Amino acid sequence: MSSTGSTPDVANISSPSPPATNNISAPPIFAFARLLEPQYLLIVFSALGIIWLGAHGALRRPPSAASPKLKKGEKKREEEKFTEGLVASDAIRFPIMLAAVLVGLYYLIQWLQDPAILNKVLRGYMSIMSIAGLGTLAGDVVDNLTSLIFPTMWADGNGQVYRIDPQRRCQYVVSKETGEETIIEGKDTPLPGWLSNLASSTSSKWFLWELRHLLTEEWTVRAVVYGKPLVKFELRANDLLRFTIAGAVAVAYHLTGWNALSNLLSLAMCYASFMMFSPTSFNIGTMVLASLFVYDVVMVFYTPYMITVAKNIDAPIKLVFTSAKGASMLGLGDIVVPGMLMALALRFDLFQYYQRQTKLEPIQLTTETASDVASSETTATTTTTTTTTTQHRRIKAPYVDTRGQWGNRFWTTPLGHLSPVREATDAIAATAFPKPYFYASVVGYAAGMFVTLTVMLVFNHGQPALLYLVPGVTGALWLTGLRRGELKDMWGYTEDGSLDVEDVVVEVDGEGRVVKESGGKKKEEEKKGEGEKKEGSEKSKDEVQGAGEVEDEGAPRLRDGHHELFLFSVTAPRAAATIS
Repeated sequence: MSSTGSTPDVANISSPSPPATNNISAPPIFAFARLLEPQYLLIVFSALGIIWLGAHGALRRPPSAASPKLKKGEKKREEEKFTEGLVASDAIRFPIMLAAVLVGLYYLIQWLQDPAILNKVLRGYMSIMSIAGLGTLAGDVVDNLTSLIFPTMWADGNGQVYRIDPQRRCQYVVSKETGEETIIEGKDTPLPGWLSNLASSTSSKWFLWELRHLLTEEWTVRAVVYGKPLVKFELRANDLLRFTIAGAVAVAYHLTGWNALSNLLSLAMCYASFMMFSPTSFNIGTMVLASLFVYDVVMVFYTPYMITVAKNIDAPIKLVFTSAKGASMLGLGDIVVPGMLMALALRFDLFQYYQRQTKLEPIQLTTETASDVASSETTATTTTTTTTTTQHRRIKAPYVDTRGQWGNRFWTTPLGHLSPVREATDAIAATAFPKPYFYASVVGYAAGMFVTLTVMLVFNHGQPALLYLVPGVTGALWLTGLRRGELKDMWGYTEDGSLDVEDVVVEVDGEGRVVKESGGKKKEEEKKGEGEKKEGSEKSKDEVQGAGEVEDEGAPRLRDGHHELFLFSVTAPRAAATIS
């Protein structure tokens, strides 16, 4: 975060003017005309594009949805969590940390007098650090491309949805009336739509099914040394490809220093930041943005630190676009900081989508009350009163994972439409749910960016982009909540786990609206209990294993007391039977 925060804001570093006219304002009409120049359009669309991708990549199961249903033979996946959830104290901590880094870089440049030395060090460091970010971006891009070629469903011109079954290696349709499955004769390839006609021979179909299996299924890698498991993890072919791409780009940038590769690494680090950080709630996110808003204004308008560091450091900590008419740059902090709140807005949209699908199931609650009743002067009897009340229990809709759904959305969306056909419920739930808050934040960010560029061109001076982006994004979000009457819902939404509860019993009024909640079991508590049970079972297993009666999956032990001295294996789930 410190490297992104210490980056420059939008600044026009092209066409330097003589000192006497350096701060002369330009007529607004010329400023508006210059906004159409390529370097400024690239700045805006690059920032919006990576925020759009990062916000969708950072989607998680919302607390209003239940864990996804597992298909036959599918393993339960561990839910992804953000590395760091921001808290209220970060509104004070971040500006102080970022200011310290920025001032340190400024005086280091002054002391070295030659920024080339610092640039070499930073370029090498950032080349290594960017591999993880670029690997994340490249991996998600490869996964989406794979889903485009091998989706799990597609729709024809009549809106009929065909589903692809990799286990039976066929395509089938589901009847709307009876729900029965009907296998389609002649459609036995993993390709959708007109692509299915490309494979006609048995060998070509077999190759495509095997390729789909290779790209989509997880492989298990294990290494054992002297009977003890050293490593064990799941791996896919796409994982190997993502790190190959990331490593190659990082090496190429380190050797060449090309500006295009620097921009690519910068965008990848922004994308990875959305995967790792979350503002936790709208009020915390707004507080952090407000504090960095003040930091940005002070550092650009009242100190020489920001612009000096921006112009002298050549490393992937900013976006730089050049053209025949000049150049412009944008610090990564101006993408990541408002982008985190925009990503939270998209997850709030998903939360509301599943919240609207929550059903209330009536249940009977029986309460027994014991009371003593005197039957005579010396004896007493106890009577029990049974009271039965009708309450309701919340039943959450199961979550649909977004991974692999973008290809489904593409192949189930009719030409000229924006949303999939109604029968493609998975694609709709994962990608086509309503996004009012996210779209509002995108409009606010775009408006703030164009205002920044306009003011910069009019006054011919670098501008603190957060001065315009923070009001644009936060204003758009809170005004949307006000207009929709959901300010209370926005204020109460949090990703700290407190909303992720199950078995909630609620009271409803005559119109079916929830008026009171009671009870509920948190997901975290449930997982903790499962973890303790698992730990106990593993301990028992190890005790039995010490007697030489069983074999550990991670570290095979022979029954005659010998150990595997060294073992390295890569295993894959068995593919379906070949096509006859």
